[in-house]
Amino acid sequence: MDWQTPEDTVPSAFITDANVRSLLGKPPATGAWREGDPAGQRLFTTITNLSLEFSGKLASARIAYETHGILNADASNAILVAHALTGDSHIAGTPGDGHSTAGWWNDLVGPGKAIDTNRWFVVAPNILGGCQGSTGPASHAPDGAEFGARFPFVTIRDQVAAQVALSDALGIDHWAAVIGGSMGGMHALEWAVGQTDRVSKVAILAAPPVSTADQIAHNSVQVESIRTDLAFADGAYYDAADGDGPHRGLALARRLALLNYRSPDELNERFERTWQSDVSPWGRGGRYAVESYLDFHGNKFARRFDANSYITLAEAMSSHDVARGRGTMEQALSRATMPALVLGIDSDRLFPVSGQEVIAEHLPGNIDGALPHVIHSPFGHDGFLIESELVGGQLERLLNL
Repeated sequence: MDWQTPEDTVPSAFITDANVRSLLGKPPATGAWREGDPAGQRLFTTITNLSLEFSGKLASARIAYETHGILNADASNAILVAHALTGDSHIAGTPGDGHSTAGWWNDLVGPGKAIDTNRWFVVAPNILGGCQGSTGPASHAPDGAEFGARFPFVTIRDQVAAQVALSDALGIDHWAAVIGGSMGGMHALEWAVGQTDRVSKVAILAAPPVSTADQIAHNSVQVESIRTDLAFADGAYYDAADGDGPHRGLALARRLALLNYRSPDELNERFERTWQSDVSPWGRGGRYAVESYLDFHGNKFARRFDANSYITLAEAMSSHDVARGRGTMEQALSRATMPALVLGIDSDRLFPVSGQEVIAEHLPGNIDGALPHVIHSPFGHDGFLIESELVGGQLERLLNL
């Protein structure tokens, strides 16, 4: 649950006139990738008869994914990387047709980098329910119309089940490692506990063992901000003209989320109480710089994401509980005996280190004993995307075992 684009995963900065000009024009009804759009680096496969925990079966679903590196003869060098809530399959590469930005983990994935594609074959799928190529609410249902609010409720386990089906389609019976941060870390943890015979190593970055009441509350407020936008139209907005979709509600959800993605110290030190312009915000119509920062990123986000998909994925995050149906948390985590990296960020207020401490204490294969590896960063939750050197060094440590 984080920015997941290279332009956004940088230290917070003042909004310039050039930034504002980049968002001129009305936003589309949805920022989803749609059938007929340029595929870019995406590859696609179709999975069938996917059983969902609470919503019956999904008869057919498309999974978009990207690969980097070369799969060896016995398929033993494959690594699965799971993205966060608002991410996609474009983990590495340049912007171009089909991709409005460069890869979101360009600093870590590539030849000679921490996840070295001269050595590893990296697969990065867009998660089920997402909006960048995999089947989700913006996709067409069997009746020819978009699923919209009719898209079935999916959980973290359902999304991992879709990743398992993708693995089968690719002929990969066993992953050398599964790596994920934030929501992707939930997926990595679910792989480690629920698919123990298919994973050799696992990296769980800035993710909890269970979504707490506090985290569910934050998700619910974001979801409600979208649903209360009149233009949301109960999820049936895909035929709306540019500017007439639920972009205000989606932008507000993003602004609310950003307050948890970054640390208070970073925002306070970066912006203080400065104004955006010479016009005073004290009854004169001006704005504080931090307000403009939130607005810009909220409005930018509404141009690249889908409101229904945001709801689907936020509710999937709230469903996360790796111990559900598996006994106690200790019993559930004890299933994962493979070498594991559990990484936390000391300034993370979305998924605090206390959650990683629970995971680390009960994972038998944790490479740091009973404790997580905690990095110091002023950037809060987004530190796992921004602190490439610190995170990359730990991934190398795991992969070189």
